[in-house]
Amino acid sequence: MQHKQITFESSKSLYMKNFYRFLFCVAIVLAFASNRGLNKSEVLEDQLRGSWIHQSSNEEQVLLFIDGYHTRSIYSKSRKLFIETRGGTYGIEGNKLSIAYEFDTNDKEQTGQSITYDCSIKDDELTMVFKGKTLTYRRIDNGSAPLAGLWSITGRMQDGKIVPIHRTGTRKTIKLLSGNRFQWAAIDPGTKQFSGTGGGTYNFGNGKYTEQIDFFSRDSSRVGASLSFDGKLENGEWHHSGLSSKGDNIYEIWSRVKN
Repeated sequence: MQHKQITFESSKSLYMKNFYRFLFCVAIVLAFASNRGLNKSEVLEDQLRGSWIHQSSNEEQVLLFIDGYHTRSIYSKSRKLFIETRGGTYGIEGNKLSIAYEFDTNDKEQTGQSITYDCSIKDDELTMVFKGKTLTYRRIDNGSAPLAGLWSITGRMQDGKIVPIHRTGTRKTIKLLSGNRFQWAAIDPGTKQFSGTGGGTYNFGNGKYTEQIDFFSRDSSRVGASLSFDGKLENGEWHHSGLSSKGDNIYEIWSRVKN
């Protein structure tokens, strides 16, 4: 009887070892299949999502990549100095990043042009080559948040009523939000006209949306200011109300833009 008990226990142990080996092999196969389902471009695009920063001396460069739209802004928060910004839709092919610019304050003739850059990501560091110069950016966030996305203003409160904004021509105001960074821009890609921009960090929760301004092209004295608004997501739209940077009452409706 004792010999049979030992044999049974040995068989049970061998069975469990084989069972765990089987589970391990299944996990490997599933992981391999998952990776095979994404090509190199899709992997890089997923890794690229979010915000990135490059700091040199007392200047900052911040990149946002969200839902097929990109902005790049250079400024000095310590000097309250806005330097330049550009942005537009983007796509990835292999390790090539192609950006179709909708605005560029440094060279408006770049508007409407598509430019391709070499880029790579490793250990939360993004390396990009601009005009032969290699820059490395550190990840700030991964673009995961309820408000993360590209937004366009589509309505506002007037005389107690929500009035839709019927856009004519190509002029538009957009707002790009990542996990904790934001940037808005008033642009007209059709006429290559740029009207203004601002950006910084934000927080959204418990019905409140708060912005901390890092740069503002129209009024540098606003840098460092904190603006708080009432905010809510309703039927996929972002309701945004409170006082503007000028102290005016606002109630705006923003809708997501699909690229």
